[in-house]
Amino acid sequence: MKFMRIGEIGAERPVVQAEDGSWRDISGVIPEIGPETLADLATRLAGVARDGLPVVDPDGQRHGAPIARPRNIWCIGLNYSDHAAEAGMPVPKEPILFTKPGSALGGPTDPIPLPRGSVRLDWEVELGVVIGKPALNIAEAEAMDHVFGYVAANDISERDWQIERGGQWSKGKGYPGFCPCGPVLVTRDEIADPQALAMELSVNGVTMQQGSTATMIFGVAHIVAYLSRFVLLEPGDLILTGTPPGVGMGKTPPVYLSDGDRVSLSIAGLGRQDTPVRAD
Repeated sequence: MKFMRIGEIGAERPVVQAEDGSWRDISGVIPEIGPETLADLATRLAGVARDGLPVVDPDGQRHGAPIARPRNIWCIGLNYSDHAAEAGMPVPKEPILFTKPGSALGGPTDPIPLPRGSVRLDWEVELGVVIGKPALNIAEAEAMDHVFGYVAANDISERDWQIERGGQWSKGKGYPGFCPCGPVLVTRDEIADPQALAMELSVNGVTMQQGSTATMIFGVAHIVAYLSRFVLLEPGDLILTGTPPGVGMGKTPPVYLSDGDRVSLSIAGLGRQDTPVRAD
């Protein structure tokens, strides 16, 4: 199934795609798509005839992030060997973990903020993994059973804050709006292989990143199982799995985002984002 959340900030309605391709309002069945509902969302919708639900036209309306604010946004750094090379860093032996706060989540057309004092605002197209049921100390063989689905995401990063302000990555990753997400949440069964998805990102129409999840160092199942050794993964948690090469920091000379720029990205099967950059 494919889900979206449509409406203004704080008033989003959950919708699902029907078999005829139309979008249907499910707010009468389930009030929200997020941490409190993902664990039993499929069960609650199983007996519902989607074609009989109210039709919603998403065109001309704001698309919110397809999941409500998660308890946790877990992020994996340097998970593509060619991105590690452009960053001048060694390929990690184990997944590198950092976090973003839930307040960083934004919609796929919401403006990317250029914070006051920002000088090195960067982009990172990433496959997002949404957890559907709790996971703690699970084996890699059972990891995918805990995945609800996938989203396209942009791990916006302020590199000066990330690199020059004490070496704590989360400083440059957590500003409100630094995680545009969506437009759709696609359930696990509709993505045959999460390690075979083409991904791209452009700035002002110029292609900056082109890659594939096939070149991840650590795949989705490994990441989910690995994280579960150290933290409790909960329904609605979002895991950003790393980015291919082509980030602004890796260009020669480096290229960073400015007020008025437009960032577009897509991942096969997960839709397209188109987000303006706007000075705070």
